[in-house]
Amino acid sequence: MTKRKVAALAAIGCLMMAATAWADEAPARPLVTDPVYLGPARLVDIGGRRLNLYCRGRGSPAVIFDAGANDTTIAWALVQPAISKTHMTCSYDRAGLGFSDASNRPGTSANDVDDIHKALQVAHIKPPYLLVGHSAGGMAVRVFADRYRDEVVGMVIVDGSHEDQVSRAKAREALEAAEMPALAHRDVPPDPHCVDAAKSGAIPKDSPAYTPCVGEMYPGVDQAITDKTFAVMAALKSQKAHASEDANFATVSADETRATRRDFGDMPIIMLTHAPRPAPKGIPQAMQDRRTMVWEQLHNEVAAMSTHGVNWIVPRSGHTINYDRPEIVIDAINLALAIATGQASQPKVTHDQP
Repeated sequence: MTKRKVAALAAIGCLMMAATAWADEAPARPLVTDPVYLGPARLVDIGGRRLNLYCRGRGSPAVIFDAGANDTTIAWALVQPAISKTHMTCSYDRAGLGFSDASNRPGTSANDVDDIHKALQVAHIKPPYLLVGHSAGGMAVRVFADRYRDEVVGMVIVDGSHEDQVSRAKAREALEAAEMPALAHRDVPPDPHCVDAAKSGAIPKDSPAYTPCVGEMYPGVDQAITDKTFAVMAALKSQKAHASEDANFATVSADETRATRRDFGDMPIIMLTHAPRPAPKGIPQAMQDRRTMVWEQLHNEVAAMSTHGVNWIVPRSGHTINYDRPEIVIDAINLALAIATGQASQPKVTHDQP
């Protein structure tokens, strides 16, 4: 996960940093060594440009994975292989990110959906689809499910972004500043101007902007894959794509998501929410608890859009639940598939999944 603008945007950037406070408590993870992440898996022409699509497995419904902001197919390296044992699965790099070609369109949720839907058609990956989205990808899968309702049988949203999170965060911050005036004057790290830093073609490794703009990798990824991923993410193409997604997140993409339906009938919607975080130094626990309640309420609202909707609070996890607790994501996908195909009933609403 990139640390850039996390405070302001409340967990929308997520390039691969899974070094959370819960890492020591979570089970040991397998090393990610699949060479597919060293280059494009399949470049699918969607009309004059190509999208990197990584599909494996067989079986319907097909499971389609959308990563969070500034992230790529590797976001699902600990989840996709398990699901592909029983179902067709596809992850992809959004336009300009990873090994996908750049686009001349803004990085919005609707454009993301348009791209992946075209890619699935070209690649002959037929519906029905179960959609899985992490962070900002959680908004895009709702746009997809709304636009192609007859093709979608369920959604699993992993600590998903919400169209109102920025406005509610601002309201919460105003209240906090009134309670603790020092918060209104706290230092905010300057924007590292990532696109400018990459103007030579890529951000140099010795640039002070490199780590803030590129991020940090989950420690279980093979070094060769880490090096290749960072080289791709440091490129000007990727930095421009991320900047466009960032610029549109709270405006165009939020409006596109806000315009989607509020009733998905009995389509299973399983929300996964990261564990409550301890209060940072200098912040009263009551204030931190209020922050937790706001985030959980946003997810509860999405779960309430279905009679088969549920929000699971995932212990020992940070925002990157797909890295911290991939087994929970796998369980949620399998349960959503079982409900969608009539093999299981509605999930229990619980706030303490194992």
